[in-house]
Amino acid sequence: MDARAIIGWNLRRLRVAQGLSQERLALASGIDRAYVGRVERGSENVTITTLEAMATALSVPVAELLTAPEPGAAQPMPLRAGRRPRNPPGD
Repeated sequence: MDARAIIGWNLRRLRVAQGLSQERLALASGIDRAYVGRVERGSENVTITTLEAMATALSVPVAELLTAPEPGAAQPMPLRAGRRPRNPPGD
């Protein structure tokens, strides 16, 4: 797995684990949503400044985005499509 694929894998894994959409991560990082998608697909060369912004938004060290997944690890699952259900008043 090349470096771009590792970064994309980890970015998606961490983003989904925190329940963030690409749009929410992009807003928190100050980058474009489409750029986040390209990074997750491994088709974008990312600067260290951008990695730092995404890691900060995810509250993880930058090194977490660079760690190779365990051999045979399952592909990170996507978030469920659509909007989250609204909480009823009083929750």
